[in-house]
Amino acid sequence: MSRNSADETPVCCCIDVGSVIDNTDCVASYSRVFASKEQAEQTLAALSTKAREVESEPCQITPRFTEEAEGVRLDIDFLFCCQAETMIFQLGLR
Repeated sequence: MSRNSADETPVCCCIDVGSVIDNTDCVASYSRVFASKEQAEQTLAALSTKAREVESEPCQITPRFTEEAEGVRLDIDFLFCCQAETMIFQLGLR
């Protein structure tokens, strides 16, 4: 058995779930350039709805719009109350 911070079982090469989900990463970020601000706002609304479906406590959603030569960049940070919700949200976007 190797020596690291994860609790491993030598028989099945398993690790403790707490080693993967330790609530240190509760932010999901999104960034994309859109042709128009309207398209960016529609995506913000759609992603906000998805975040609200996952949250157990209110998710803090912080959007930023930046004008660029190609259009409008939308950057969003979604701060969930726990890492599991962050992962569920991210997996739901795939």
